[in-house]
Amino acid sequence: MFDGLTERLSGVFDRLGGRGVLSEKDIDEALREVRVALLEADVALPVVKDFIAKAKESAGGEAVIRSVKPADQVVKIVYDGLVDMLGGEVPTGLNLALNPPTIILMAGLQGSGKTTTTGKLALRLSKTERKKVLVASLDTRRPAAMEQLATLAQQVGVESLPIVAGQSAVDIAKRAMTAARLSGYDVLILDTAGRTTLDEAMMSEAAEIARIANPSETLLVADSLTGQDAVRTAKAFHERLPLTGLILTRADGDGRGGAALSMRHVTGLPIKFLGAGEKIDQLDVFDARRVAGRILGQGDVVALVEKAAADLDAAEAERMAKKLAKGQFDLNDLSAQLSQMQKMGGMEGIMGLLPGVQKVKKQIADSGIDDSIFRRQQAIISSMTKLERKKPDVLAASRKRRIAAGAGVDVAEVNRLLKQHRQMADMFKSMSKDGGKGLARMAGMLGGGDMARLKSLGGGKAPAADPNATGGQGLSGLPGLPGLGGGANPLSGLGGLPPGFNPFKKK
Repeated sequence: MFDGLTERLSGVFDRLGGRGVLSEKDIDEALREVRVALLEADVALPVVKDFIAKAKESAGGEAVIRSVKPADQVVKIVYDGLVDMLGGEVPTGLNLALNPPTIILMAGLQGSGKTTTTGKLALRLSKTERKKVLVASLDTRRPAAMEQLATLAQQVGVESLPIVAGQSAVDIAKRAMTAARLSGYDVLILDTAGRTTLDEAMMSEAAEIARIANPSETLLVADSLTGQDAVRTAKAFHERLPLTGLILTRADGDGRGGAALSMRHVTGLPIKFLGAGEKIDQLDVFDARRVAGRILGQGDVVALVEKAAADLDAAEAERMAKKLAKGQFDLNDLSAQLSQMQKMGGMEGIMGLLPGVQKVKKQIADSGIDDSIFRRQQAIISSMTKLERKKPDVLAASRKRRIAAGAGVDVAEVNRLLKQHRQMADMFKSMSKDGGKGLARMAGMLGGGDMARLKSLGGGKAPAADPNATGGQGLSGLPGLPGLGGGANPLSGLGGLPPGFNPFKKK
Protein backbone atom coordinates (compact mmCIF):
# COMPACT_ATOMS: atom_id res chain seq x y z
CA MET A 1 0.00 0.00 0.00
CA PHE A 2 2.87 2.39 0.77
CA ASP A 3 5.13 1.43 -2.14
CA GLY A 4 4.68 4.72 -4.00
CA LEU A 5 5.37 6.81 -0.90
CA THR A 6 8.35 4.62 0.04
CA GLU A 7 9.90 5.02 -3.41
CA ARG A 8 9.43 8.79 -3.38
CA LEU A 9 10.87 9.25 0.13
CA SER A 10 13.79 6.91 -0.64
CA GLY A 11 14.72 9.18 -3.55
CA VAL A 12 14.68 12.23 -1.24
CA PHE A 13 16.94 10.58 1.33
CA ASP A 14 19.31 9.18 -1.31
CA ARG A 15 19.96 12.71 -2.56
CA LEU A 16 20.64 13.91 0.98
CA GLY A 17 22.98 10.99 1.68
CA GLY A 18 25.57 12.23 -0.78
CA ARG A 19 26.15 15.47 1.14
CA GLY A 20 28.54 15.81 4.05
CA VAL A 21 26.85 18.78 5.70
CA LEU A 22 23.29 20.03 5.22
CA SER A 23 22.41 23.69 4.99
CA GLU A 24 19.04 25.10 5.96
CA LYS A 25 18.28 25.36 2.23
CA ASP A 26 18.96 21.61 1.83
CA ILE A 27 16.58 20.81 4.68
CA ASP A 28 13.85 23.10 3.28
CA GLU A 29 14.13 21.43 -0.12
CA ALA A 30 14.01 17.96 1.44
CA LEU A 31 10.91 18.78 3.49
CA ARG A 32 9.27 20.30 0.40
CA GLU A 33 9.82 16.97 -1.37
CA VAL A 34 8.43 15.11 1.63
CA ARG A 35 5.36 17.37 1.57
CA VAL A 36 4.75 16.62 -2.12
CA ALA A 37 5.26 12.89 -1.50
CA LEU A 38 2.66 12.89 1.29
CA LEU A 39 0.14 14.85 -0.77
CA GLU A 40 0.63 12.48 -3.73
CA ALA A 41 -0.03 9.60 -1.32
CA ASP A 42 -3.48 11.16 -0.65
CA VAL A 43 -2.71 12.28 2.90
CA ALA A 44 -5.17 14.95 4.06
CA LEU A 45 -3.84 18.51 3.60
CA PRO A 46 -4.28 19.58 7.28
CA VAL A 47 -2.34 16.48 8.35
CA VAL A 48 0.51 17.29 5.92
CA LYS A 49 0.68 20.91 7.10
CA ASP A 50 0.91 19.84 10.73
CA PHE A 51 3.52 17.20 9.91
CA ILE A 52 5.77 19.62 7.97
CA ALA A 53 5.47 22.33 10.65
CA LYS A 54 6.67 19.93 13.35
CA ALA A 55 9.42 18.54 11.11
CA LYS A 56 10.70 22.06 10.30
CA GLU A 57 10.84 22.90 13.98
CA SER A 58 12.86 19.74 14.71
CA ALA A 59 15.09 20.11 11.65
CA GLY A 60 15.95 23.77 12.21
CA GLY A 61 18.30 23.15 15.13
CA GLU A 62 22.07 22.93 15.20
CA ALA A 63 21.88 19.17 15.88
CA VAL A 64 20.91 18.47 12.26
CA ILE A 65 23.15 20.95 10.48
CA ARG A 66 26.23 19.85 12.43
CA SER A 67 25.36 16.20 12.68
CA VAL A 68 28.00 13.65 11.67
CA LYS A 69 25.42 12.07 9.34
CA PRO A 70 22.84 14.81 8.80
CA ALA A 71 20.90 12.75 6.24
CA ASP A 72 20.24 10.10 8.88
CA GLN A 73 19.11 12.81 11.27
CA VAL A 74 16.55 14.04 8.73
CA VAL A 75 15.33 10.45 8.27
CA LYS A 76 14.97 10.28 12.05
CA ILE A 77 12.87 13.46 12.08
CA VAL A 78 10.58 12.13 9.32
CA TYR A 79 10.35 8.78 11.10
CA ASP A 80 9.36 10.44 14.39
CA GLY A 81 6.77 12.54 12.54
CA LEU A 82 5.25 9.47 10.89
CA VAL A 83 5.07 7.61 14.20
CA ASP A 84 3.35 10.58 15.83
CA MET A 85 0.94 10.91 12.88
CA LEU A 86 0.10 7.20 13.01
CA GLY A 87 -0.63 7.04 16.72
CA GLY A 88 2.52 7.10 18.84
CA GLU A 89 5.12 4.65 20.09
CA VAL A 90 2.86 2.17 21.88
CA PRO A 91 0.26 0.10 19.95
CA THR A 92 -3.30 0.40 21.28
CA GLY A 93 -4.62 -3.05 22.11
CA LEU A 94 -8.18 -4.22 22.57
CA ASN A 95 -9.91 -3.31 25.82
CA LEU A 96 -10.92 -6.75 27.12
CA ALA A 97 -13.29 -6.41 30.07
CA LEU A 98 -12.28 -7.88 33.42
CA ASN A 99 -15.76 -9.37 33.80
CA PRO A 100 -16.57 -11.41 30.69
CA PRO A 101 -18.08 -11.42 28.22
CA THR A 102 -16.27 -8.56 26.49
CA ILE A 103 -18.61 -7.19 23.82
CA ILE A 104 -17.08 -5.93 20.56
CA LEU A 105 -19.35 -4.10 18.11
CA MET A 106 -18.27 -4.05 14.44
CA ALA A 107 -19.51 -1.20 12.23
CA GLY A 108 -18.78 0.03 8.72
CA LEU A 109 -20.02 0.61 5.20
CA GLN A 110 -21.15 -2.30 3.05
CA GLY A 111 -18.27 -3.78 1.07
CA SER A 112 -15.57 -2.68 3.50
CA GLY A 113 -14.84 -6.28 4.53
CA LYS A 114 -16.57 -6.05 7.90
CA THR A 115 -17.91 -9.63 8.10
CA THR A 116 -14.61 -11.15 6.95
CA THR A 117 -12.76 -8.95 9.45
CA THR A 118 -15.10 -10.22 12.18
CA GLY A 119 -13.99 -13.76 11.35
CA LYS A 120 -10.33 -12.71 11.33
CA LEU A 121 -10.67 -10.98 14.70
CA ALA A 122 -12.45 -14.02 16.17
CA LEU A 123 -9.57 -16.24 14.99
CA ARG A 124 -6.97 -13.92 16.48
CA LEU A 125 -8.73 -13.74 19.84
CA SER A 126 -9.24 -17.51 20.06
CA LYS A 127 -5.79 -18.50 18.80
CA THR A 128 -3.51 -15.77 20.16
CA GLU A 129 -5.42 -14.59 23.22
CA ARG A 130 -6.86 -18.04 24.06
CA LYS A 131 -10.37 -16.61 24.45
CA LYS A 132 -13.67 -18.44 24.06
CA VAL A 133 -15.39 -16.43 21.32
CA LEU A 134 -19.00 -16.19 20.14
CA VAL A 135 -19.88 -14.28 16.96
CA ALA A 136 -23.36 -13.04 16.02
CA SER A 137 -24.56 -11.48 12.79
CA LEU A 138 -27.04 -8.62 13.18
CA ASP A 139 -27.24 -8.05 9.42
CA THR A 140 -30.87 -8.78 8.58
CA ARG A 141 -30.74 -6.92 5.25
CA ARG A 142 -27.91 -8.35 3.11
CA PRO A 143 -28.80 -11.76 1.63
CA ALA A 144 -26.87 -14.66 3.21
CA ALA A 145 -24.93 -12.31 5.52
CA MET A 146 -25.74 -14.47 8.57
CA GLU A 147 -24.79 -17.66 6.72
CA GLN A 148 -21.50 -16.08 5.64
CA LEU A 149 -20.51 -15.31 9.24
CA ALA A 150 -21.57 -18.80 10.38
CA THR A 151 -19.34 -20.33 7.69
CA LEU A 152 -16.40 -18.13 8.69
CA ALA A 153 -16.91 -19.06 12.35
CA GLN A 154 -16.78 -22.74 11.43
CA GLN A 155 -13.55 -22.15 9.47
CA VAL A 156 -11.77 -20.46 12.37
CA GLY A 157 -13.12 -22.81 15.04
CA VAL A 158 -15.36 -20.49 17.05
CA GLU A 159 -19.08 -20.62 17.82
CA SER A 160 -21.71 -18.57 16.01
CA LEU A 161 -25.14 -17.64 17.32
CA PRO A 162 -27.83 -19.91 15.78
CA ILE A 163 -29.87 -18.14 13.11
CA VAL A 164 -33.55 -17.47 13.91
CA ALA A 165 -35.48 -16.16 10.93
CA GLY A 166 -37.55 -13.00 11.31
CA GLN A 167 -35.79 -11.48 14.34
CA SER A 168 -34.79 -7.82 14.33
CA ALA A 169 -31.17 -6.75 14.79
CA VAL A 170 -31.90 -5.46 18.31
CA ASP A 171 -33.55 -8.76 19.33
CA ILE A 172 -30.60 -10.75 17.95
CA ALA A 173 -28.19 -8.58 19.96
CA LYS A 174 -30.17 -9.26 23.16
CA ARG A 175 -30.27 -13.01 22.45
CA ALA A 176 -26.51 -13.03 21.75
CA MET A 177 -25.72 -11.25 25.02
CA THR A 178 -27.83 -13.75 26.99
CA ALA A 179 -26.19 -16.71 25.25
CA ALA A 180 -22.68 -15.31 25.87
CA ARG A 181 -23.34 -14.84 29.59
CA LEU A 182 -25.06 -18.20 30.15
CA SER A 183 -22.46 -20.23 28.19
CA GLY A 184 -19.37 -18.57 29.70
CA TYR A 185 -17.94 -16.91 26.60
CA ASP A 186 -15.00 -14.54 27.07
CA VAL A 187 -15.75 -12.41 23.99
CA LEU A 188 -18.93 -11.66 22.02
CA ILE A 189 -18.46 -10.02 18.59
CA LEU A 190 -21.57 -8.36 17.14
CA ASP A 191 -21.40 -7.86 13.35
CA THR A 192 -23.84 -5.09 12.45
CA ALA A 193 -25.37 -4.49 9.00
CA GLY A 194 -23.15 -2.65 6.53
CA ARG A 195 -24.43 0.68 5.30
CA THR A 196 -24.39 1.45 1.57
CA THR A 197 -24.52 5.12 2.55
CA LEU A 198 -24.75 6.95 5.85
CA ASP A 199 -28.44 6.05 6.05
CA GLU A 200 -30.19 7.72 9.01
CA ALA A 201 -32.49 4.78 9.85
CA MET A 202 -29.62 2.29 9.82
CA MET A 203 -27.39 4.60 11.84
CA SER A 204 -30.18 4.89 14.41
CA GLU A 205 -30.39 1.09 14.55
CA ALA A 206 -26.63 0.83 15.15
CA ALA A 207 -26.83 3.50 17.86
CA GLU A 208 -29.66 1.59 19.57
CA ILE A 209 -27.64 -1.67 19.49
CA ALA A 210 -24.65 0.18 20.98
CA ARG A 211 -26.87 1.57 23.77
CA ILE A 212 -28.24 -1.87 24.64
CA ALA A 213 -24.98 -3.82 24.35
CA ASN A 214 -22.74 -1.17 25.97
CA PRO A 215 -19.70 -2.63 24.15
CA SER A 216 -16.15 -2.42 25.50
CA GLU A 217 -14.98 -1.84 21.92
CA THR A 218 -16.83 -0.29 18.99
CA LEU A 219 -14.61 -0.78 15.95
CA LEU A 220 -15.13 0.87 12.58
CA VAL A 221 -13.97 -1.26 9.63
CA ALA A 222 -12.84 1.02 6.78
CA ASP A 223 -11.53 0.17 3.32
CA SER A 224 -8.12 1.82 2.91
CA LEU A 225 -8.52 1.83 -0.90
CA THR A 226 -11.25 4.46 -0.65
CA GLY A 227 -8.71 7.11 0.35
CA GLN A 228 -10.06 10.25 2.01
CA ASP A 229 -13.64 8.93 1.75
CA ALA A 230 -12.65 6.49 4.51
CA VAL A 231 -11.66 9.43 6.71
CA ARG A 232 -14.97 11.21 6.10
CA THR A 233 -16.87 7.98 6.81
CA ALA A 234 -15.04 7.55 10.09
CA LYS A 235 -15.91 11.09 11.19
CA ALA A 236 -19.60 10.55 10.32
CA PHE A 237 -19.78 7.25 12.21
CA HIS A 238 -17.96 8.73 15.19
CA GLU A 239 -20.64 11.40 15.51
CA ARG A 240 -23.33 8.73 15.99
CA LEU A 241 -21.47 5.82 17.59
CA PRO A 242 -19.05 5.67 20.54
CA LEU A 243 -16.18 4.43 18.34
CA THR A 244 -13.07 3.26 20.20
CA GLY A 245 -10.84 2.25 17.28
CA LEU A 246 -10.40 1.55 13.59
CA ILE A 247 -9.55 -1.48 11.47
CA LEU A 248 -8.24 -0.76 7.97
CA THR A 249 -8.83 -3.48 5.38
CA ARG A 250 -7.05 -4.12 2.05
CA ALA A 251 -3.72 -2.83 3.35
CA ASP A 252 -2.12 -5.14 0.77
CA GLY A 253 -3.82 -3.31 -2.10
CA ASP A 254 -2.41 -0.70 -4.44
CA GLY A 255 -3.95 2.27 -2.66
CA ARG A 256 -1.69 5.22 -1.92
CA GLY A 257 -1.84 4.86 1.86
CA GLY A 258 -3.14 8.34 2.59
CA ALA A 259 -6.20 7.08 4.48
CA ALA A 260 -4.04 5.16 6.94
CA LEU A 261 -1.79 8.17 7.49
CA SER A 262 -4.71 10.61 7.89
CA MET A 263 -7.19 8.48 9.84
CA ARG A 264 -5.57 8.66 13.27
CA HIS A 265 -4.83 12.38 13.07
CA VAL A 266 -8.24 13.45 11.72
CA THR A 267 -10.50 11.27 13.88
CA GLY A 268 -8.39 10.99 17.03
CA LEU A 269 -9.17 7.25 17.04
CA PRO A 270 -6.39 4.66 17.21
CA ILE A 271 -5.91 2.24 14.31
CA LYS A 272 -5.92 -1.16 16.04
CA PHE A 273 -5.56 -3.64 13.18
CA LEU A 274 -4.64 -3.83 9.50
CA GLY A 275 -6.21 -6.38 7.18
CA ALA A 276 -3.10 -7.50 5.31
CA GLY A 277 -4.64 -9.94 2.81
CA GLU A 278 -7.64 -12.04 1.88
CA LYS A 279 -6.69 -15.11 3.94
CA ILE A 280 -8.53 -15.56 7.22
CA ASP A 281 -5.33 -15.30 9.31
CA GLN A 282 -4.11 -12.06 7.69
CA LEU A 283 -4.98 -9.51 10.37
CA ASP A 284 -2.01 -7.66 11.87
CA VAL A 285 -1.83 -5.54 15.01
CA PHE A 286 -1.19 -1.95 13.95
CA ASP A 287 2.16 -0.70 15.25
CA ALA A 288 3.04 2.86 14.20
CA ARG A 289 6.79 2.26 14.61
CA ARG A 290 6.80 -0.74 12.33
CA VAL A 291 4.57 0.87 9.69
CA ALA A 292 6.80 3.98 9.69
CA GLY A 293 9.83 1.71 9.28
CA ARG A 294 8.25 0.10 6.20
CA ILE A 295 7.37 3.48 4.69
CA LEU A 296 10.98 4.60 5.04
CA GLY A 297 12.24 1.43 3.34
CA GLN A 298 13.59 -0.02 6.59
CA GLY A 299 11.43 -3.15 6.50
CA ASP A 300 9.82 -4.86 9.46
CA VAL A 301 12.05 -7.63 10.77
CA VAL A 302 9.81 -8.17 13.79
CA ALA A 303 6.84 -9.06 11.56
CA LEU A 304 9.09 -11.38 9.54
CA VAL A 305 10.19 -13.20 12.69
CA GLU A 306 6.59 -13.42 13.93
CA LYS A 307 5.44 -14.92 10.62
CA ALA A 308 8.17 -17.56 10.80
CA ALA A 309 7.51 -18.37 14.46
CA ALA A 310 3.78 -18.79 13.81
CA ASP A 311 4.25 -21.28 10.98
CA LEU A 312 7.35 -23.24 11.89
CA ASP A 313 7.43 -26.66 13.46
CA ALA A 314 10.13 -26.81 16.18
CA ALA A 315 10.88 -30.50 15.58
CA GLU A 316 11.17 -29.93 11.82
CA ALA A 317 13.43 -26.90 12.34
CA GLU A 318 15.69 -28.92 14.65
CA ARG A 319 15.86 -31.76 12.11
CA MET A 320 16.78 -29.30 9.35
CA ALA A 321 19.45 -27.63 11.51
CA LYS A 322 21.10 -30.99 12.19
CA LYS A 323 21.13 -31.85 8.49
CA LEU A 324 22.63 -28.49 7.53
CA ALA A 325 25.25 -28.90 10.25
CA LYS A 326 26.36 -32.08 8.51
CA GLY A 327 26.33 -30.38 5.11
CA GLN A 328 23.29 -32.36 3.96
CA PHE A 329 20.66 -30.67 1.81
CA ASP A 330 18.58 -32.75 -0.59
CA LEU A 331 15.65 -31.85 -2.85
CA ASN A 332 13.11 -32.75 -0.14
CA ASP A 333 14.69 -30.02 1.99
CA LEU A 334 14.56 -27.53 -0.87
CA SER A 335 10.87 -28.32 -1.43
CA ALA A 336 10.16 -27.83 2.29
CA GLN A 337 11.82 -24.42 2.22
CA LEU A 338 9.89 -23.37 -0.88
CA SER A 339 6.65 -24.36 0.88
CA GLN A 340 7.68 -22.40 3.97
CA MET A 341 8.31 -19.30 1.87
CA GLN A 342 4.84 -19.58 0.30
CA LYS A 343 3.25 -19.85 3.76
CA MET A 344 4.94 -16.63 4.80
CA GLY A 345 3.49 -14.67 1.89
CA GLY A 346 5.82 -15.63 -0.93
CA MET A 347 8.85 -13.74 -2.16
CA GLU A 348 7.03 -10.40 -2.38
CA GLY A 349 5.61 -10.71 1.14
CA ILE A 350 8.98 -11.56 2.66
CA MET A 351 10.93 -8.91 0.74
CA GLY A 352 8.40 -6.29 1.78
CA LEU A 353 9.46 -6.87 5.39
CA LEU A 354 13.23 -6.86 4.81
CA PRO A 355 15.22 -3.65 5.32
CA GLY A 356 16.79 -1.87 2.37
CA VAL A 357 15.29 -3.94 -0.47
CA GLN A 358 13.08 -1.36 -2.19
CA LYS A 359 15.41 -1.00 -5.18
CA VAL A 360 15.99 -4.75 -5.36
CA LYS A 361 12.21 -5.32 -5.38
CA LYS A 362 11.88 -3.03 -8.40
CA GLN A 363 14.68 -4.83 -10.23
CA ILE A 364 13.09 -8.21 -9.51
CA ALA A 365 9.68 -6.97 -10.69
CA ASP A 366 11.24 -5.63 -13.91
CA SER A 367 12.97 -8.95 -14.54
CA GLY A 368 9.65 -10.83 -14.37
CA ILE A 369 10.63 -13.06 -11.44
CA ASP A 370 7.66 -13.94 -9.22
CA ASP A 371 6.28 -16.70 -7.00
CA SER A 372 5.09 -18.73 -9.99
CA ILE A 373 8.72 -19.76 -10.54
CA PHE A 374 8.87 -21.31 -7.07
CA ARG A 375 5.55 -23.07 -7.59
CA ARG A 376 6.93 -24.60 -10.80
CA GLN A 377 10.04 -25.69 -8.91
CA GLN A 378 7.85 -27.43 -6.34
CA ALA A 379 5.96 -29.14 -9.18
CA ILE A 380 9.25 -30.38 -10.63
CA ILE A 381 10.33 -31.85 -7.29
CA SER A 382 6.88 -33.43 -6.82
CA SER A 383 7.31 -35.20 -10.18
CA MET A 384 10.43 -37.00 -8.90
CA THR A 385 10.59 -40.35 -7.14
CA LYS A 386 11.77 -40.62 -3.53
CA LEU A 387 15.16 -41.88 -4.72
CA GLU A 388 15.57 -38.99 -7.16
CA ARG A 389 14.81 -36.39 -4.49
CA LYS A 390 17.25 -38.03 -2.11
CA LYS A 391 20.00 -38.59 -4.70
CA PRO A 392 19.64 -36.15 -7.61
CA ASP A 393 22.87 -37.48 -9.12
CA VAL A 394 20.88 -40.42 -10.55
CA LEU A 395 18.92 -38.08 -12.82
CA ALA A 396 19.93 -39.06 -16.36
CA ALA A 397 18.49 -37.43 -19.48
CA SER A 398 15.56 -39.87 -19.74
CA ARG A 399 14.55 -39.26 -16.12
CA LYS A 400 14.72 -35.48 -16.64
CA ARG A 401 12.43 -35.73 -19.66
CA ARG A 402 9.90 -37.74 -17.63
CA ILE A 403 10.03 -35.22 -14.75
CA ALA A 404 9.66 -32.24 -17.13
CA ALA A 405 6.61 -33.84 -18.76
CA GLY A 406 5.06 -34.58 -15.36
CA ALA A 407 5.57 -30.99 -14.16
CA GLY A 408 4.55 -29.40 -17.45
CA VAL A 409 7.90 -27.58 -17.95
CA ASP A 410 10.91 -27.75 -20.25
CA VAL A 411 13.93 -29.94 -19.47
CA ALA A 412 15.98 -26.72 -19.28
CA GLU A 413 13.96 -25.65 -16.24
CA VAL A 414 14.63 -29.00 -14.55
CA ASN A 415 18.34 -28.46 -15.17
CA ARG A 416 18.17 -24.94 -13.70
CA LEU A 417 16.55 -26.28 -10.55
CA LEU A 418 19.18 -29.01 -10.18
CA LYS A 419 21.96 -26.46 -10.67
CA GLN A 420 20.42 -24.19 -8.03
CA HIS A 421 20.13 -27.10 -5.61
CA ARG A 422 23.74 -28.15 -6.25
CA GLN A 423 24.99 -24.63 -5.51
CA MET A 424 23.00 -24.46 -2.26
CA ALA A 425 24.09 -27.95 -1.19
CA ASP A 426 27.74 -27.09 -1.87
CA MET A 427 27.39 -23.86 0.08
CA PHE A 428 25.93 -25.60 3.14
CA LYS A 429 28.56 -28.33 2.93
CA SER A 430 31.34 -25.76 2.79
CA MET A 431 29.93 -23.77 5.70
CA SER A 432 29.50 -26.85 7.87
CA LYS A 433 33.25 -27.58 7.80
CA ASP A 434 34.29 -24.82 10.21
CA GLY A 435 31.98 -25.80 13.06
CA GLY A 436 29.09 -23.70 11.84
CA LYS A 437 30.80 -20.30 11.86
CA GLY A 438 30.00 -19.84 8.19
CA LEU A 439 26.31 -20.47 8.82
CA ALA A 440 26.39 -17.99 11.69
CA ARG A 441 27.92 -15.34 9.41
CA MET A 442 25.29 -16.07 6.78
CA ALA A 443 22.52 -15.68 9.37
CA GLY A 444 23.95 -12.36 10.49
CA MET A 445 24.00 -11.03 6.93
CA LEU A 446 20.21 -10.83 6.70
CA GLY A 447 20.05 -7.63 8.75
CA GLY A 448 22.24 -5.88 6.20
CA GLY A 449 23.69 -2.41 6.42
CA ASP A 450 20.34 -0.71 6.97
CA MET A 451 19.63 -2.53 10.23
CA ALA A 452 21.97 -0.29 12.23
CA ARG A 453 20.21 2.68 10.70
CA LEU A 454 16.82 1.16 11.51
CA LYS A 455 17.76 0.64 15.14
CA SER A 456 18.95 4.22 15.39
CA LEU A 457 15.45 5.26 14.34
CA GLY A 458 13.93 3.21 17.13
CA GLY A 459 11.69 1.10 14.90
CA GLY A 460 11.70 -2.49 13.72
CA LYS A 461 13.79 -3.76 16.61
CA ALA A 462 13.65 -7.45 17.30
CA PRO A 463 12.15 -8.25 20.71
CA ALA A 464 14.37 -9.14 23.61
CA ALA A 465 14.83 -12.84 24.23
CA ASP A 466 12.27 -14.35 26.59
CA PRO A 467 13.98 -16.69 29.10
CA ASN A 468 10.67 -18.48 29.68
CA ALA A 469 10.03 -19.12 26.00
CA THR A 470 9.81 -22.73 24.87
CA GLY A 471 11.53 -22.05 21.56
CA GLY A 472 13.45 -19.46 19.62
CA GLN A 473 12.02 -17.22 16.99
CA GLY A 474 13.30 -16.70 13.50
CA LEU A 475 13.44 -18.09 10.03
CA SER A 476 14.39 -21.49 8.82
CA GLY A 477 16.79 -21.73 5.90
CA LEU A 478 14.74 -20.18 3.16
CA PRO A 479 16.29 -20.28 -0.31
CA GLY A 480 18.42 -17.16 -0.53
CA LEU A 481 17.16 -16.12 2.92
CA PRO A 482 19.11 -18.54 5.10
CA GLY A 483 18.24 -17.31 8.57
CA LEU A 484 17.91 -14.62 11.15
CA GLY A 485 19.86 -14.25 14.31
CA GLY A 486 23.35 -14.86 15.59
CA GLY A 487 24.80 -15.02 19.06
CA ALA A 488 26.27 -18.07 20.76
CA ASN A 489 24.12 -20.52 18.86
CA PRO A 490 25.33 -20.59 15.22
CA LEU A 491 21.78 -21.31 14.07
CA SER A 492 19.86 -19.29 16.62
CA GLY A 493 18.03 -17.65 13.73
CA LEU A 494 16.48 -20.93 12.60
CA GLY A 495 12.84 -20.84 13.63
CA GLY A 496 11.54 -22.69 16.65
CA LEU A 497 14.85 -24.16 17.86
CA PRO A 498 15.02 -24.86 21.61
CA PRO A 499 17.19 -22.48 23.65
CA GLY A 500 20.79 -23.65 23.72
CA PHE A 501 20.30 -26.17 20.92
CA ASN A 502 23.53 -26.55 18.89
CA PRO A 503 23.61 -29.09 16.07
CA PHE A 504 27.42 -28.88 15.93
CA LYS A 505 27.90 -29.96 19.55
CA LYS A 506 29.67 -33.29 19.98
CA LYS A 507 27.43 -35.82 21.70
